[in-house]
Amino acid sequence: MEEKISQIKERYQAATVKELPEFIKSYENDVRPGVVSLVKKAQKRLEDWGKEILRTEFMYQYEDKYSEYQAICGIDEVGRGPLAGPVVAGAVILPKDHRIYELNDSKQLSAKKRDELYERIMSEAVATGIGIVGPERIDEINILQATYEAMTLAINQLSIKPDILLNDAVTIPKVQIHQVPIIKGDAKSASIAAASIIAKVTRDRMMEQYEEIFPQYGFASNKGYGAAVHIEAIKQYGPTPIHRKTFIKNFL
Repeated sequence: MEEKISQIKERYQAATVKELPEFIKSYENDVRPGVVSLVKKAQKRLEDWGKEILRTEFMYQYEDKYSEYQAICGIDEVGRGPLAGPVVAGAVILPKDHRIYELNDSKQLSAKKRDELYERIMSEAVATGIGIVGPERIDEINILQATYEAMTLAINQLSIKPDILLNDAVTIPKVQIHQVPIIKGDAKSASIAAASIIAKVTRDRMMEQYEEIFPQYGFASNKGYGAAVHIEAIKQYGPTPIHRKTFIKNFL
């Protein structure tokens, strides 16, 4: 009895990338238009996955370049520009025995993909650390120094001391570990990309929680950045305790 197209579609939808070649082989001679379409979709998925593998291999270029170091740690931050909320830094030591595919600059990923990768990074990384510096401290020492402080805190949170730091564009003062600053590192290094993802997911979740406390400012959607609705709310309701006073003085 011929298999129904609906059943074949269910099999396709349930197939992992590794199962796609077998799926294609099973149905490539089926001439029914619906099945032909599914086989083409499977072939496209397989082709896209091949491109993703190549892209991810490129993302590991610095990890491969410095492979003589045992604990390679990527460092990145998020939240230097917002008017409200903390600056958050991430530190990640990735495993050497396998790749985590789909890692990318957090800004290039959807929120859903970031959340998915966050869970994978937290479960598969050798070590992770998060550093958080709040608005009062940012006002006290300025955003650049606060960023360095958050990065240092993230490094200190690691359960393993890194042998080398791959940083997104900066050299962190007073850190006695070999550092390699990489311009646009979150798009070139898997470790830095992983750090950018855990930092962004952590900060975004914090801002979504602040939305519940201060609903007028739209923190869940604007994450504290200077969106028009956010600036208007500052003018109408005044600043909250999580606003950076040095960043909003022009709006008051």
